[in-house]
Amino acid sequence: MLRNRYTARLVMTVGILLAGTTQAAWARFRVPPPCKNVMSVEQEQTEGAKYAAEIFKQMPVLPDNSALTQYVRQLGEKLVAVTPGYRWPFNFHVVASDEINAFALPGGAMFVNVGAIRAAETEAQLAGVMAHEISHVVMRHSTCNMTKQQSVGTWAALGQLGAAIALGNGALGSMASQGIGMVAGLGFLRMSRDYEKQADLLGTDILYDAGFDPRGLPQFFETIQAKYGEGGAQIFSDHPNPGNRMEYVKAEIATLPKKANPVVTSAAFTRARTLANNEKTYNGKEIAAGGWKQSGKYALLPGGPAQVIPASSGAGNGGAQGDGGAARLSKASLGLDSRIVFYNGSAFSISYPSSWQKGEGENGSVAFMPQNGAGQAGIAYGAIVENAKFQSAVNNADVLAQATNAIIRQMSEQNGGLRQIGGVTNLTINGQPANSVELQGKSPVMNGNSPLSERDMLVVVARPDGALTYMIFVAPEPDFLTLKPTFQSMAQSLRIR
Repeated sequence: MLRNRYTARLVMTVGILLAGTTQAAWARFRVPPPCKNVMSVEQEQTEGAKYAAEIFKQMPVLPDNSALTQYVRQLGEKLVAVTPGYRWPFNFHVVASDEINAFALPGGAMFVNVGAIRAAETEAQLAGVMAHEISHVVMRHSTCNMTKQQSVGTWAALGQLGAAIALGNGALGSMASQGIGMVAGLGFLRMSRDYEKQADLLGTDILYDAGFDPRGLPQFFETIQAKYGEGGAQIFSDHPNPGNRMEYVKAEIATLPKKANPVVTSAAFTRARTLANNEKTYNGKEIAAGGWKQSGKYALLPGGPAQVIPASSGAGNGGAQGDGGAARLSKASLGLDSRIVFYNGSAFSISYPSSWQKGEGENGSVAFMPQNGAGQAGIAYGAIVENAKFQSAVNNADVLAQATNAIIRQMSEQNGGLRQIGGVTNLTINGQPANSVELQGKSPVMNGNSPLSERDMLVVVARPDGALTYMIFVAPEPDFLTLKPTFQSMAQSLRIR
């Protein structure tokens, strides 16, 4: 996605939704019946345009007349030409983010990160990711998610935090900001494994019908997984592997008649990749800080020219903290004297203070934080608990150490200035081996014009199935020791299911 941390429509009639379903893609992959949906087609397009406008304000989007955007648009149009069903008004944009991700909003606006273009090894791989995203729009997955949440307000309030791995600038705030969870409350773009499988299958058929080698779609995910593991790149948070992606996509490809010369790559892709490699990009910390807005290189609206982007007015929690800032909380506001309650999820349970807010992500991630513990840039106080898969089964101390280092490395790469403090401590949590390590970075809490230092505690726990559960506890440096006993109690209370 790619990522996340955008809108929906009521199903008018099956006839409207499946208009044009005589195309080959629908004949091969049978799309499930439309979900219950809270919006009409027209509402979905209107609201999607509003969310797109927020993306342009909050992320460095290249002007539509840039050579790189023109290439992505032309590639997207080839895919849209063979896309079945309702004719959504797709439009394509490029974000100067180094995160490997792409996402499409309800109504058809798609954003492809420069990092994804760099990561694709062939044009078929890049087209595969885009076909996957187009499929989410065609099947209205985002707005199905919104309907499940009952109201847009639920996502805008807490849902964006739970799914986003949304920590401060010093921790995983970059993954949230560069992904899709923290921008304008887009947590509903994070897809379930069922939705991912559907988008894989329809995307494979779209890729094939557009003349590309359909193997490009699974190859892209395979390439990224080999480099990062399933927990190391934002795209796997936004687009979780249903578990046997390669197998079922290969089975789908086997149903397709062989083509003599499917497109694998092109000279245009080679030129575009060169442009992407030369393009200035930003990590999540830099995007959240907003310095790029003054460069005059990015557009404020679709089709608009490059210009200086006005800084956001106001800050999180009513404080005058500037772009994305959060206010420092008093000791009384931390809620540490409140009674302890338990979160009981499908993959784990964990204790937390009853006065803290809880936000659940679509794929099992959970955020906990005190009232007013977050700003636009991410969580300043609190914790995230997330499941992930490493590139190999975590079944001994050596692999656990490798997985821990991989998470630390990814966090450091995505957050300039984040560094490990001290060594890794080996411990046991509910009988499972675990590692704990502290890191230091910059908090979204400001002290005048400068950010406070942030202290994070990362705890990585090996699961019996060979996967991981990791917890990241976050606080401004001056408040970390006050919160540390609570963080440690939460970590020791973790029970893996």
